[in-house]
Amino acid sequence: MSEPSRRRPRPAARQGRSQGGPPQGGRPYRKPQRDPVRVLAFEALRAVDERDAYANLVLPALLREAEAEAARKGREFDRRDAALATELVYGTLRRRGTYDAVIAACVDRPLREVDPPVLDVLSLGTHQLLGTRIPSHAAVSATVELARVVLGDGRAKFVNAVLRRIAARDLDAWLDEVAPPYDEDAEDHLAVVHSHPRWIVSALWDALGGGRAGMEELLAADNERPEVTLVARPGRATTQELADALPADTTLPGRWSPWAVRLAEGGDPAAIEAVREGRAGVQDEGSQLVAAALAAAPLGDGPDRLWLDGCAGPGGKAALLAALAAERGAALVASEKQPHRARLVARALAGNPGPYGVIVADGTRPAWRPGAFDRVLVDVPCTGLGALRRRPEARWRRRAEDVPGFAPLQRGLLESALSAVRVGGVVGYATCSPHPAETRAVVEDVLGRPGAVPAEWVDARPLMPGVPDLGDGPDVQLWPHLHGTDAMYLALLRRTGE
Repeated sequence: MSEPSRRRPRPAARQGRSQGGPPQGGRPYRKPQRDPVRVLAFEALRAVDERDAYANLVLPALLREAEAEAARKGREFDRRDAALATELVYGTLRRRGTYDAVIAACVDRPLREVDPPVLDVLSLGTHQLLGTRIPSHAAVSATVELARVVLGDGRAKFVNAVLRRIAARDLDAWLDEVAPPYDEDAEDHLAVVHSHPRWIVSALWDALGGGRAGMEELLAADNERPEVTLVARPGRATTQELADALPADTTLPGRWSPWAVRLAEGGDPAAIEAVREGRAGVQDEGSQLVAAALAAAPLGDGPDRLWLDGCAGPGGKAALLAALAAERGAALVASEKQPHRARLVARALAGNPGPYGVIVADGTRPAWRPGAFDRVLVDVPCTGLGALRRRPEARWRRRAEDVPGFAPLQRGLLESALSAVRVGGVVGYATCSPHPAETRAVVEDVLGRPGAVPAEWVDARPLMPGVPDLGDGPDVQLWPHLHGTDAMYLALLRRTGE
């Protein structure tokens, strides 16, 4: 039942649009009214679909353009407009699998035969009908008007007919119809109800274990809007400074990290001087915990003077590690393969009080001598299944066959990190994915290879004090529904004697 929600591949979008004109009879023709918010949301979805853009990158640019355009015309594009546009884009992307199943039940052709721009308009309308408090008549009317503007009057009639069918039921009633019963196909049921591809449901269930309740909570958490979390970089800013910079009702203390401040709805990081100056930044609390655990891991005999972030872009963990290293008189080397990401790292580290260096280098072809570092972090490239709250479009782009494609790089980076650390030093292997093939399987494979650098597991759980539900160890898997963080994984390894 979840298969109709797989939009790709789609036929290429038709260029141009049908032009409306005066009808031959009946009511006189009315020019469609352009709604800037819904047109913006449509343009964002088209960019995600056509150019593989990420919503978190394309949407802010479109919002700035809309604000500037409104100002030129003497109007105001206010926060409520921006909030509605954001909800329409992210809500539609998160629930696309569910909405595709509903739309498929209301059209007379396979979804792959519906023009992509038409399908995006239908998805926006379906989200307004089934996922918001917008009254049904207003949701249909506004979406049909959008269709007239961006598609033309002819296809707007098709949109109107489909949305009126969808408006006849609420979300629960539609789910009863389009989702298979749980007892008949549990994974497909969850895939449709919680809008995840079936293969991701299966992979997450393998990683999480347990029964239905935990899986429902995890998948539901993936569809919630994540909090914005700030980090006060040690020695450069304090959580009190961040909290004092905004109205009291817009900040909350971090759950687990001593440097975290959470922003309630309406809190704007750009309004905080420490963020503008780079003394603080936006960083998920799970990411903060990973960096803190590496910094706190006990070393064997020897110095603690030189640390390496071997996959440093875009720089959040590197900036926190550099600040922690500076407090101990240690230095950080931040290595990043891509030059444009290395520039982001340099910007994040600018002004750090202690010594640091940013280099452009391939972590699998080290630009440093073996055993040079006391602590090494490799936050390896992965499928990103742990950050589906923040990048909802990723769940529709990734395929099960993508997972093994990352494996050689992940293993190569971990092997290189173990070679880069001295005997008694510690390596942190981290990834923003809970997929078993990207987490413990990588570590066990590297440690078990003939001729592997000898290393032992370090229990990471005590290095995240106060954080519950960390599992049996020695590695740690964080979860959105249990910890309110991205699904970060961390394994700590101490290099032993030759």
